[in-house]
Amino acid sequence: MTRRLLLTYLTIAVVGLAVLVIPLGQTFASRERDRLRFDIERDATVVASLAEDALEAGTSPVLDPVLDPLLAGYGTGDGRIVVVNNDGLGVYDTDADTIRDFSSRPEIIEALDGQRSDGTRFSETLGYELMYVAVPVASGGTVHGAVRISYPTSTLDRRIDQTWYRLAALSAMVVATVASVGWFLARSVTEPVRAVRDAATAIAEGDLTRRAPTDVGAPELRELASTFNQTAATLEELLAAQRAFVADASHQLRTPLTALRLRLENLEPALEPAEQVELAAAIAETDRLARLVDGLLTLARADDQPAERAVVDASAVIDDRLALWAPQAAAGDVVLVADTTGSAPVRAVPGALEQILDNFISNAIAASPPDTTIGLSTERTGGDLTIHVIDQGQGLSPEARQRAFDRFWRAPGARGKGSGLGLAIVAELATTSGGRASLENHPDGGLDATVRLPLAPPQQDPDRNGGSVETLTLP
Repeated sequence: MTRRLLLTYLTIAVVGLAVLVIPLGQTFASRERDRLRFDIERDATVVASLAEDALEAGTSPVLDPVLDPLLAGYGTGDGRIVVVNNDGLGVYDTDADTIRDFSSRPEIIEALDGQRSDGTRFSETLGYELMYVAVPVASGGTVHGAVRISYPTSTLDRRIDQTWYRLAALSAMVVATVASVGWFLARSVTEPVRAVRDAATAIAEGDLTRRAPTDVGAPELRELASTFNQTAATLEELLAAQRAFVADASHQLRTPLTALRLRLENLEPALEPAEQVELAAAIAETDRLARLVDGLLTLARADDQPAERAVVDASAVIDDRLALWAPQAAAGDVVLVADTTGSAPVRAVPGALEQILDNFISNAIAASPPDTTIGLSTERTGGDLTIHVIDQGQGLSPEARQRAFDRFWRAPGARGKGSGLGLAIVAELATTSGGRASLENHPDGGLDATVRLPLAPPQQDPDRNGGSVETLTLP
């Protein structure tokens, strides 16, 4: 926005200068040429009046003693005065001592016809432009000869060029001044807008305490910043209230749920076998509700998780989760394999990677048919490490993959007794750790669940057990 405003200011300045400077320069050049032509014509008229008597008598005029001040500007290479008789023969020439025939010159012909002639022409002999004026020498309506004065335009051209240079320099100074002032004005306008944008970006990334400054910029921008801050404060209060409610409600529900399950189990000896089936179903629903409460608590803790990330060895965490889930996988005739090479230090919220892998592996086991394999692997991409959990199940449709990370959503026909919060927890933990979780169908079939986390600096040596070596407090 700053550049666009500055470009607007400069465009207005350049257009304004062009409208003013170009006509001014052209007017000056035209005026200077007209003035030179007028001066030459005036001198030619003076010479014609002084040469009239001599030409009428058929003799050569004697002009030097009379026109010394005038002739000082001619005959020195700067200009030339030529006087011809009515036959076009030269009788006076400041540039030559011999008589020359000028009767073929167009301007002389016009002057001998009683007409004034002026213009410019390029002299091939001299190699530069000449401005000339030819006037008739007449008396009583009879033309007795003509006077032609020619003057080089080089001096005039230099003066005009210097004027253009001065105008260009002045224009450059104006443009530079406009650029400096325009940059300051543009920054004064865009800085408050940029501050509001940065605050909005920070809030979108989860920093609900960020506020925009309200003491800079125009009154309208200050009002905008104040309104934005009020909106951000309201949003922070609402989210805080929501998180507090979820956490408190989930925590308060755990105790009665545990007591309810114990009471149901105590009823089992007193019931008939047929009634025990209903009791088992009630206990299963109680367990499902308990898992749902645990998921809500996990999400509430993730929402309130401080932005502290630790350096952990992803390879060590994968080996630990593989050892933990291998018995359950074997019970379903599924094999867990890992393909990792050396240590893979990443930055993540403590415990987040373990929970992410637990959810991915649990879902993969539930979706895998017997006698299939679940593969875990790592892939370095730029400054990130991507961890893959690939099963050989049926995969998910694009719509299902798009909604898989929504809270309380479960795929139609999904196996297992999940609460629909597992992948939502994964997404929240991945984002809090500075990464991203995703689901893609594998080209060879099955689902490829991935989490991308930022790699830690290579010089650090994380604990092989996944412990934190360096804790980083993020802004």
